[in-house]
Amino acid sequence: MLKGIGTERMDIDEIKEKVKNDEYVYTLHAETERKADDLTFYQIEEAVITGEILEQYPDTGRGESCLIVGFSENIPIHVVCGWRGEKIAIITVYVPKPPKFKNLWTRGERNETKEM
Repeated sequence: MLKGIGTERMDIDEIKEKVKNDEYVYTLHAETERKADDLTFYQIEEAVITGEILEQYPDTGRGESCLIVGFSENIPIHVVCGWRGEKIAIITVYVPKPPKFKNLWTRGERNETKEM
């Protein structure tokens, strides 16, 4: 059975193993965001391998995904990943900052993120 279909939750140990074994892909969006925050591939890998799942997204229309919070070189990094077949897909990456995040683990209020 292909991953990402059904009601399974993302498993951090399985994600870490896939990243360690280079069984993952970047989306174009993730690559754009990685460059925007001046993050390296190594930093993203390290954040995932040392990270923990902060939020689970059971079904986003393309299968389940999750938000991982991790660190690399004392930089907090959020990584959203899901499944693409048997590989992990890095969907987006960013350094969490206000107003979208109050701190590394807490989202800001929705009205705080809207522009006036």
